[in-house]
Amino acid sequence: MFALRRAVPAFALFALFSIVEGGVLVEDAPACPEQHGIQAYAHPESCNLFFLCTNGTLTVEQCENGLLFDGKGAVHHHCNYHWAVECGHRKSDLTPISTPGCEYQFGIYPHSDECSTHYVKCAHGEPHAEECDAGLVYDERIHGCNWPDLLIEKCNPEAVVGFKCPTKVPSNSIAAKFWPYPRFPVPGDCHRLITCVNGYPRLITCGEGKVFDESSLTCEDPEHVPHCNHL
Repeated sequence: MFALRRAVPAFALFALFSIVEGGVLVEDAPACPEQHGIQAYAHPESCNLFFLCTNGTLTVEQCENGLLFDGKGAVHHHCNYHWAVECGHRKSDLTPISTPGCEYQFGIYPHSDECSTHYVKCAHGEPHAEECDAGLVYDERIHGCNWPDLLIEKCNPEAVVGFKCPTKVPSNSIAAKFWPYPRFPVPGDCHRLITCVNGYPRLITCGEGKVFDESSLTCEDPEHVPHCNHL
């Protein structure tokens, strides 16, 4: 029998009893420290497993293929993408269960090998096309969307953003106040602006509830930008 005597600290002071884990009796399993609500705790030896307490009832759960437990992730059933989890001494099984378009049952993958504003998100082995926010492209290194100028080896920021940064701006212009990161308005768009970083454009969105003021090239409250206060 497999005795779980090296329990995680959250369980260390609580009574021990036996439960069934994957059809095998596990002796000296820790009792739930909380008798109400739902709590999840790391398994002491496996990164694929975790303890789940539901109103005081303890079960041992397994993360779906492509996911591991870290106590932080909420991708699916308390688990996180495997590349985002630090398992420490806990062992992990990362054998993929592949389906068309998905290496793992849960994962995030590039839409293509080319520069792309799309990516693929797999859930339960089903691939779903996702789109980056405007002005961003998928960066496989971070498993998320990023500025195109940070992937200059395969992306053309000017094509993605639809703007070419000038090499200089008039010294008396408002844009010059922000040099070396000059700003420019996006025609017909009250919520975004373009800023140039090392000569490449980035599309920036004003914060929630803010709109872009072309006269100051800053994000302001709508009441200070009359032509945008109705948007």
